[in-house]
Amino acid sequence: MIAHSRHGITLHALVSTVDRVKSRWLASLCLALGMLVMAQISAFAATATTDAAADSQFATVHRLRGVVTAGTPSGADRSLREGDRVFIGEKVRASATSEAVLRTLDAGMVALRPGAEFVVQGFKAQGDKSDNMALRLLTGSLRIITGWIGRSNPSAHQIITPSATIGIRGTDHEPFVLTTDQPASGSAKPYRAGTYDKVNRGGTLLSAGGQDLSIEPGRVGFSRAESSTQRSRALMTLLLPVLLDKVPEFYVPGAFDGELDRFSENADALAEAEMDKKLNPATSAAKAPAAASVAATPAAPVAAATAPSPEPRFSGKCVPAAIAKSWVNTLDDAITRKDATTILGQFASDVAVKAIVRKADGSLTEVDFTRDELVKSTLSTVNQLEGYQHRRISIDAKKSPAAKSGCGPLLVKSVVLEQGKLSGKPYRFESTEDYVLELRDGKWLATKAESAQR
Repeated sequence: MIAHSRHGITLHALVSTVDRVKSRWLASLCLALGMLVMAQISAFAATATTDAAADSQFATVHRLRGVVTAGTPSGADRSLREGDRVFIGEKVRASATSEAVLRTLDAGMVALRPGAEFVVQGFKAQGDKSDNMALRLLTGSLRIITGWIGRSNPSAHQIITPSATIGIRGTDHEPFVLTTDQPASGSAKPYRAGTYDKVNRGGTLLSAGGQDLSIEPGRVGFSRAESSTQRSRALMTLLLPVLLDKVPEFYVPGAFDGELDRFSENADALAEAEMDKKLNPATSAAKAPAAASVAATPAAPVAAATAPSPEPRFSGKCVPAAIAKSWVNTLDDAITRKDATTILGQFASDVAVKAIVRKADGSLTEVDFTRDELVKSTLSTVNQLEGYQHRRISIDAKKSPAAKSGCGPLLVKSVVLEQGKLSGKPYRFESTEDYVLELRDGKWLATKAESAQR
């Protein structure tokens, strides 16, 4: 036993103190090393999770209004916000008063209408032949503007519904699933449960009951939902897809359709630029910002133009779609500005005009106009027009089969929604417009015009 030193500390006590300090230091070191190892493990796990998420990503939320959720069967639903990602295997739902626009990784758009519900069944966008997209629409409506998968590999792009499968070809379309019969406005017959598909641009193939139905722009295809009373072979005909005579009233524009319309006009160029960026990031970097800005353009309300558009003079390049779009835009601009002179300047002096209108009893009647009658009708109409708004659903153009040489005549078909007030009374209707355009003295003029109310 060693006696106390004058400082009152024994050697034994000093050793014990050193051992305790050393033990604490070693324990702290082990704890720190353990935490470091755990941090590294967590970092590796986070990286793996991020990589897996990137591989399974389907889209990002581009626009949103209201409550839209996404989730898997094994997990809780999460409320989406703009900028959030949506993944393969998730079910996406919009509440009865909500809408959203998702931008897919192949530079396409999927817009959810109120009450829509769909599942991302499969998706791959690597820029090769393995690219695919499969959405299962359970109920409600989507507006789908295809990206590069729809252009480069359309056979691998499908919308699956309870009663049909929809294939596409570079398309802007609106599939709609009614799960129960719905009342139809002003008619004793309800809208039948089943799959509807309205094509705005391109074309779709509605497949059901072993039959395929091709749907062109401005048309709606329908496949009836199977019920317990339709089991016999003799009644299978009821399940075959058909084209409808007119667009059902439940098809109404969404909150973001103005932006989607503008995006649709440039969708092919944007998809091509994004695919090029995916495959050749170094050479396409300079072009990417301009292409991406198309999707970021904010929606703008329809407003009267402050100045007339330049007249569509012939540039020497025969591009029917561009010529038709320029001609139609000039006409629409003039109607919005109530510019009767420019409106009439779009039509040849010998133009033949026909209108097919729906009477109060629902029947259709034809009305033919001479150019003099068109002048009087136009002047009377524009003076009584208030709050005019319109939306072109589609504009298609091609050279007439009778054209032997040159760039014309051109056959133009368009589907348009119009609304406003005429003589103080509100109106709204959808119609198809057909024009024959001929080049006269360097300017494109309509020599025939027909409008049919749907």
